Amino acid sequence: MAGARRPGRNFLFVPGPTNVPERILRAMHVPMEDHRSSDFPKLTLPLYEDLKKVFQTKDGRAVIFPSSGTGAWESALTNTCSPGDKMLAPRFGQFSHLWIDLARRHGLEVIVQEETWGTGADPEKIEEALRADKNHEIKGVMVVHNETATGVTSDIAAVRRAIDAAKHPALLYVDGVSSIGSVDFRFDEWGVDLAITGSQKGMMLPAGLGIVCASPKALERMDGAACTKAYFDFADHFRTNPDGYFPYTPALPLLYGLRESLAIMFEEGLENVFARHRYLANGTRAAVEAWGLSLCAKDPKWYSDTVSAIMVPEGVNGADVIDRAYRGYNLALGAGLTEMAGKLFRIGHLGDLNELMLLGAISGAEMSMRDVGIDVVPGSGVAAAQEYFRGAQGMGETRLAAE
Repeated sequence: MAGARRPGRNFLFVPGPTNVPERILRAMHVPMEDHRSSDFPKLTLPLYEDLKKVFQTKDGRAVIFPSSGTGAWESALTNTCSPGDKMLAPRFGQFSHLWIDLARRHGLEVIVQEETWGTGADPEKIEEALRADKNHEIKGVMVVHNETATGVTSDIAAVRRAIDAAKHPALLYVDGVSSIGSVDFRFDEWGVDLAITGSQKGMMLPAGLGIVCASPKALERMDGAACTKAYFDFADHFRTNPDGYFPYTPALPLLYGLRESLAIMFEEGLENVFARHRYLANGTRAAVEAWGLSLCAKDPKWYSDTVSAIMVPEGVNGADVIDRAYRGYNLALGAGLTEMAGKLFRIGHLGDLNELMLLGAISGAEMSMRDVGIDVVPGSGVAAAQEYFRGAQGMGETRLAAE
């Protein structure tokens, strides 16, 4: 009935923002304080070292901006590039498209490698383009690690191997907004130069923090970088961060939340966090197969462990599934974006999540699909996910053990 209160909680299963644990909400519920006091560094200084553990880096330097991931995109580029610099970027989803657009607005010349949506970065094409760049005019390669619009994860280690095989000095820029903190991300081992993430996905926080990790090689580019910057200038942070302070007013409650988020991840163990996401993603994929539907990702090598983009049958608008889920069952599912608008719906399975929470989302998606005329067998997806979870645990492959 219109205007009636909805009992129970909203089931939030978009691929970000994600559910915020009660522990983090309580940690953020703090009075305001002087961010220039002598006690403030007790909060901030450990954050930088703990973030390095999440990025899996020893030599990388973390910077925390009060922004979304878009601000982190901008800071990574403007601190290391000059107008007219050439960048190489595969485009295979909405977020790779937006990052390319941002780079062009800053006067960068982006060479775009168009890939089919449902696939990811092609290391062979990247290597070929870099080998052809005899004068090393290309300054960087920009890759989205996990493309949430299509549920695709690219192989960043393979991209680094391609750059090295071409003997090219280009920096490797990686968007890890929907991967870092949820799936294995190895900054040092993969030779990443600039990686960015946001607070509202694997970090389990509200939106509002843009986090960048920069390699020593990337920081060497700062002196010659002529892109206009002010709010996102690394140099301002590097003057103040070592003492535990910020160049402007920080997002204080989010910093307290970040401290708790990192504590939660370390208590579970990063390897267990990654294994849990793979386990929950496999359960979702089992449900999709039982429904007789397919993922947007065109091959298992592309499957994302943080979001599944599920194609709807011809003649059905995916937006109708999403609207029915929201209005009928208080369930938030992700929409198809631009080229995928109306063609799919997305189930986000990242952050603070367990089997029963995910089964609720699968059940709601199943009911919503049936309500709009998609012929799926009642209970089929839920049963398939249950059987996967039970079987994995029976084989000792629990959500807390790598498969």
